[in-house]
Amino acid sequence: MPKFGPNLRSALPWLILSAIVIALDLYTKHLVQQAFVYGEHLPVTGFFDLVRYHNTGAAFSFLADAGGWQHGFFTAVSTLASAVMVYLLVKHPQKKLFCFGLALVLGGALGNLYDRLTLGYVVDFLLFYYQQWAWPAFNVADSAICVGVGLLMLDSFKQPNDE
Repeated sequence: MPKFGPNLRSALPWLILSAIVIALDLYTKHLVQQAFVYGEHLPVTGFFDLVRYHNTGAAFSFLADAGGWQHGFFTAVSTLASAVMVYLLVKHPQKKLFCFGLALVLGGALGNLYDRLTLGYVVDFLLFYYQQWAWPAFNVADSAICVGVGLLMLDSFKQPNDE
């Protein structure tokens, strides 16, 4: 059984970053739920609206119309992936870019998982569009996941001695 004492303390800043992402995500979703009814739009610019949508699928509504089985599937995947990410943060806390990306993905995954477990769907509220084309609505958690994945991809191109 591996010892995690010193590594757990070293991983604490990354876990705090994940907690900040979760807190920002849940707070912004709470504000949207208090201010908007489902489907309501508030135009902000000519290409951006604040909205209130409910996503029963994964990122950008993937499998949203799958009939319900996806709720349990995405909950299980999020739970397992989160456990693996915590393990990796504790195991490699000195790998800054890797851990920064992983902490963002972890925070986003847990923010959306909370919604899935408590509401049965994820609250999305950021809608970007151009004329008749629109990007699927998303939230702070989705944004953190996308940025985190980008950082992880960038980290994957580093040479082993670039630490």
